[in-house]
Amino acid sequence: MDTIVIGIAGGSGSGKTTLADTLVSYFGENEVSILRHDNYYKRNDDLTYEERAKLNYDHPDAFDTELLCEHIRQLKAGRPIDMPVYDYSVHNRSEKTIRIQPNPVIILEGILILAEPRLVELMDFKIFVDTDADERILRRIIRDVNDRGRSLDSVIRQYRETVKPMHDQFVEPSKRKANIIIPEGGRNEAAMQVIVELIRSRLR
Repeated sequence: MDTIVIGIAGGSGSGKTTLADTLVSYFGENEVSILRHDNYYKRNDDLTYEERAKLNYDHPDAFDTELLCEHIRQLKAGRPIDMPVYDYSVHNRSEKTIRIQPNPVIILEGILILAEPRLVELMDFKIFVDTDADERILRRIIRDVNDRGRSLDSVIRQYRETVKPMHDQFVEPSKRKANIIIPEGGRNEAAMQVIVELIRSRLR
């Protein structure tokens, strides 16, 4: 299968998931597949909930990159994969999986995908969503408290201890690997149309 892999990176709360979801909505389910980097966090069944809650989830080593690379290769070869599902409420991978079918376009989104050379090698087009830090932390607080069952104190503590330091060390420098940098993610209609046309030209 002639497949194009589009990577969408950016800091936590930058709008990359909104951008990815909006792009997918422009096309049919037999045209675009989407892979979420968050779903490839490593299993930590040997740790207690309290121990898992203290792990650094914003470091590249937190992800099962080998499995994700293998899944991308399988999709490019025309074979379906079973994407794992991460459960934020228990800080661990769940027993569920999502069947992803091979399609002409694969969108891979996540904070650290451009910081991992093995993933970058598999991408044909790389996008970085660049959003102001104040806006990102506000979005993260709302999302984690309302959607992921976290307390406000835990969100703030995690941001100070790991999210911001890892953003400065890994995420921000990875911007240099992007082919295009988009301010404000899915809210940037002009940039959205450019990417949509890129995908449409590939599908044609």
